[in-house]
Amino acid sequence: MGSLSIWHWIIVIAVVLLLFGRGKISDLMGDVAQGIKAFKKGMQDDDTTAEKKPSEPVKSIDHNATPSTAARSDVGSKAV
Repeated sequence: MGSLSIWHWIIVIAVVLLLFGRGKISDLMGDVAQGIKAFKKGMQDDDTTAEKKPSEPVKSIDHNATPSTAARSDVGSKAV
């Protein structure tokens, strides 16, 4: 009862073909294939533009090494 026999699969495939038809399924698979091709082409275009782009210098934020000597008066108090 847990596994599907060959007859179950035949009935499922027949119902899917009746609902969607052969043309719609093949059109759908063609659309999926075109989407995959477009995705791969886009990924290749990103790689080639990254290689052609001159490398920009890395921007960094200078850290102030000396700590502030002024004590904060609002630490631990509740604002009213």
